[in-house]
Amino acid sequence: MISFYKDREKRILNPDLFSDVAEKLADNIYKSGLRKKKNGKQKLELNKRTQIRKFYDEVIRLNSLANNKTNSEDWHNIWPYVNMLIAKAAYAEGRDNVTGDFTDFMKQSIKQIRDSKDLLVFANFFEAFMGFYRKYGEN
Repeated sequence: MISFYKDREKRILNPDLFSDVAEKLADNIYKSGLRKKKNGKQKLELNKRTQIRKFYDEVIRLNSLANNKTNSEDWHNIWPYVNMLIAKAAYAEGRDNVTGDFTDFMKQSIKQIRDSKDLLVFANFFEAFMGFYRKYGEN
């Protein structure tokens, strides 16, 4: 279970969130996308970086809308679109583009978002995840 905060009430971030937690998650999600081929070798079939990048780009876009000081959109109009990412992940999973582990990551993360500051934490966590994910394969 991913937890953004060491102390949610005081908004104290988990000190390992952008390092150990992100790296472990990247490793797990990468491995969940591997499939054994007939020759015994493993190949990445699901969770390709391009698929995951689409979700990352959308999180960054929504974060920009929510945290842009000059053109701040109403959080209540952005929040439904953040929550819709769960449905998009489920759809991608249904089309065999991502695994259930990736969908679970999106669900667990998005369920922790209550305001634009939480979305910023998620965007930064997703960025760290993407950095670690890149090291596991050229996909």
